[in-house]
Amino acid sequence: MTIFSDNRIIENIFDDIGFEDITTNSLVPENKWAQAEILCKEEGILAGMDVAHYIIDEFDLNISSTFFDGDQIHKGDVILEFEGKARDILMVERTILNYLMHLSGIATIVRNTVDKVQEVNPNVRVACTRKTIPGLQKLEKKAVEIGGGDTHRFKLDDCVLIKDNHIQVVGGVIEAIELAKENVSFTKKIEIEVENEDDAVRASMFGADIVMLDNMSPEEISSVLTTLQERRLREEVIIEVSGGITPDNILDYAKLNVDVISSGFITNSVKTIDLSLNIL
Repeated sequence: MTIFSDNRIIENIFDDIGFEDITTNSLVPENKWAQAEILCKEEGILAGMDVAHYIIDEFDLNISSTFFDGDQIHKGDVILEFEGKARDILMVERTILNYLMHLSGIATIVRNTVDKVQEVNPNVRVACTRKTIPGLQKLEKKAVEIGGGDTHRFKLDDCVLIKDNHIQVVGGVIEAIELAKENVSFTKKIEIEVENEDDAVRASMFGADIVMLDNMSPEEISSVLTTLQERRLREEVIIEVSGGITPDNILDYAKLNVDVISSGFITNSVKTIDLSLNIL
């Protein structure tokens, strides 16, 4: 079952084409048939194959062999072979490659990060944030999942996440939690972002399901965890840490007794995986 519910990807292709592909149409006969392969040029984790298949199907191209999302890929691997009208292959090649390279880049950095973190703390989850490209949220979150990460919220209606600006408007941590508990369905978890130990304790005492310790140093987080443990509050909440977490310091956070580490770098600071499409 495809994760696409609209024609946005096809629209993107035709936005790129404009009225026509004048280069291809001036050089290639309309009924010229061709075979193509997508070649991997570096090691990574493959993601975005459902997008590639969707585009190929829409343009009546025929797949003869393929790898799958989540596969480990290496330099020299032919991850996809297909055939059809040469004009159609040349018209969609860049779009297919862009999706595969970007999404595979996300899956790869997530897998590498998860593996590194779990060597230090096998119980902590690595999660992404909503720092995704508008229009690509579903695909980028799916790539995170393929890489072994946690998708966090897909949309604003997934759970309550009370951030600093909400607290500023409402007037305080306790007030924000009480309003959420009063006005939101019991089926939704309540998460709140805090930036100091006192607010972390208040949030834990007044019914937050998840407490996000935001932009706090490992030393500050360790102090919060100790205080929550002493007050017998630690087991009542999920502790998420976020803010300023990078590949260089993530292990400092993984060493702590936290439940979730979330960071934007696994979606918004991604190096694409190098792939190429060759006509055979």
